[in-house]
Amino acid sequence: MIDAVREASRHLVRELGFMGGDFAGTDLSPSAVHALIEIERKAITARDLASLLRLEKSSVSRMLRKLVEAGYVAETAGAEDGRTKRLSLTPQGEEQVSKIHAFARAQVSEALARLQPDAGRTVLEGLSLYSSALKGSPARGDEADPFEILPGYQTGVIASITQMHAQYYARTSGFGRVFETVVAGGLAEFVSRLDHPRNALWTVRKNDQICGSIAIDGEDMGGDTAHLRWFIVDDAIRGAGIGGRLLATALAFVDAQGFKETQLWTFSGLSAARHLYEAHGFLLVEERAGSQWGTEVTEQRFARPARSPE
Repeated sequence: MIDAVREASRHLVRELGFMGGDFAGTDLSPSAVHALIEIERKAITARDLASLLRLEKSSVSRMLRKLVEAGYVAETAGAEDGRTKRLSLTPQGEEQVSKIHAFARAQVSEALARLQPDAGRTVLEGLSLYSSALKGSPARGDEADPFEILPGYQTGVIASITQMHAQYYARTSGFGRVFETVVAGGLAEFVSRLDHPRNALWTVRKNDQICGSIAIDGEDMGGDTAHLRWFIVDDAIRGAGIGGRLLATALAFVDAQGFKETQLWTFSGLSAARHLYEAHGFLLVEERAGSQWGTEVTEQRFARPARSPE
């Protein structure tokens, strides 16, 4: 497995042009292309850029000097400290970045077109999962955690969780009005039962915005079975390892409450999510055709026996 992943990674690097030749349809180096994209997103400093790209300051300085000379990047003195230069794209730089995006989108689109219709989602989730695992490497523990996992009801939680579900599954699975209605209605009913000690809800917050959620419904399945529901992470933070933290938090609650089993319903094709479930002890116990979400899919039920809390 390890050697196969390494081989696939090397092949990906070569196909994307990191080994030389034109990169992203330009004559720029990969680091310069990444720099332009990061500068486009927000005004940053050379120090910020070095941290984002994980490059030495001297390397970033040389690269920026070339980008400034080429007319792609402008430097302006910071408002608080004139010695700190803020970076921004020039009109020429904006045009270059637009071409980079167009080239990259076409490259991805052509590759996905060679796959089965539902394989694109698998590619996205697999890359996100692998990227998250790589981010967990040592030497990053000194970074402040920008995410806060909060238990219980939070203002706007029903709307936020419903919106995350509706947008993600509309884009990836073609779900629409029926799905959004089911999510909103079920979630509203569940939130009204949050005072029950065996029901629980957690949300992820970043910059005071709800960007992830998970719930344990200890009542609707009966038989001392916990129902894992409304597990979602916003696209903006997907791949940051938050999904695993949410799932671990919910299952710790399950085990502390002494449930005999935890079950969840999902559908086939969500490979990264399935991997995460199986890594936390879930097993696929049932598959059947269903349309409860408004589109016919192969519904899957996963189950996990509870464990004694440590």
